[in-house]
Amino acid sequence: MRHTPLRARLSGLFLLPFLLLPAACGGSEADSAAEGSGGSVTVEHAQGSTTVEGTPEKIVVFDVGYLATLDELGVKVAGVPAVENLPGDLAEYSGDTYPKVGSLFEPDYEKVNALAPDLIVVAGRSAAAYPELKKIAPTVDLTVDQTDFVGSFRARTEALGRLVGKEDQVGQRLSALDQSIADVRGRADERTGLIVLTTGGKISAHGPGGRFGIVHDVLGVKPAATGLKTDTHGNAVSHEFIAETDPDLLYVVDRDAAIGEEGQAAAQVLDNALVKQTEAAKNDKIVYLDAFTWYIAPTALGSVESMVKAVGDSLA
Repeated sequence: MRHTPLRARLSGLFLLPFLLLPAACGGSEADSAAEGSGGSVTVEHAQGSTTVEGTPEKIVVFDVGYLATLDELGVKVAGVPAVENLPGDLAEYSGDTYPKVGSLFEPDYEKVNALAPDLIVVAGRSAAAYPELKKIAPTVDLTVDQTDFVGSFRARTEALGRLVGKEDQVGQRLSALDQSIADVRGRADERTGLIVLTTGGKISAHGPGGRFGIVHDVLGVKPAATGLKTDTHGNAVSHEFIAETDPDLLYVVDRDAAIGEEGQAAAQVLDNALVKQTEAAKNDKIVYLDAFTWYIAPTALGSVESMVKAVGDSLA
């Protein structure tokens, strides 16, 4: 029997009316015909377009987020990168059941070729391998554009749904997600937020347009700090910076917890007199975000659902 999909852990909470953006629902006659036709499917992605003949039966995936999405959709994969510390429902992919095809950054091209895949999926950390992998089999780069997170995430997830014959299922969940986003935005009001990441006892801040920009750009929480860089590593900041910024909501991602490194937990790093003076601390609004969801697999369908819920809960 197949294990409980990741969706049951990360979401299971978006059984809302499928109201917004009906074009994404995948419920038209044409979409249904495409889903069951077994013919060729062409999708646009971050590095061009790719055509896949029929529904792929052997999929090699080099991105944890899309591995999680495939798992949620009940789609089997043939090969995965070697990744440790995968949580709960994904833990089996770290074991010997699934052939390992290199790492997220460095594919083992011989092992990939030996599997004779019908489809290879890369994104983010593995995107640089696209030119070589596409020589082996049809390959798609599903990297999400952070400057248009929801729009790009939607397009990439819909593309994957079309390729694996799950477009109706994907469309329904995306439509429910739209409604949830609208609900959270409607409750954000003028509350300010600051997103910080801790690692090795240090703190970095992230603002709109960055890797955690969904909080501001999509869900409408007002940035407590302006002028923050949008690069992946964010802006090195201090406890004094947090105190001076004085956010209503302080969102925290613990990188060390995400990658299984030992060190000070985020709560210890922020256990500081200056931080305790902030409105966020006074009102019990320091929100520790799930590290796997926000750092390791932020583009998984269930992850984005979970992100929206986490921010929505923080606004209660």
